[in-house]
Amino acid sequence: MNQSALIRPDWTPATIAMMVLGFVVFWPLGLAMLAYILFGERLKGFKKDANATVDGFCSSFKRKGHGFGRSGFGTGNVAFDDWRDAELARLDEERRKLDEMREQFDEYVRELRRAKDQEDFDRFMRDRNSGGSVPGFPAN
Repeated sequence: MNQSALIRPDWTPATIAMMVLGFVVFWPLGLAMLAYILFGERLKGFKKDANATVDGFCSSFKRKGHGFGRSGFGTGNVAFDDWRDAELARLDEERRKLDEMREQFDEYVRELRRAKDQEDFDRFMRDRNSGGSVPGFPAN
């Protein structure tokens, strides 16, 4: 995450000022800003959990054969209904594979970021311990 952003879920002067201004202008705005400061980091996880819950709930309609979201339960043509059900099952499997690939890619990107952060930290410690001055910090 880019921690140099002006508005981020953290106690920064900008977020505190926006919270106070929100309370002065209209108290629900201040309350919303306070919630963002306190719980903003958890929003991605909350969204993912909520989407998974709704997807699971809606998929239960599909499994029970209610045909949720389709016009009617069947066309009356058994061959077409069987083909449609097979295609929908194939598409569900493709969707599951794509979701797994997305999760794997997200994990890969997180690991790359962690490795880059570790490399930057190691370089900082090397420079600091070698007696050289680190840019932005006075030499001891």
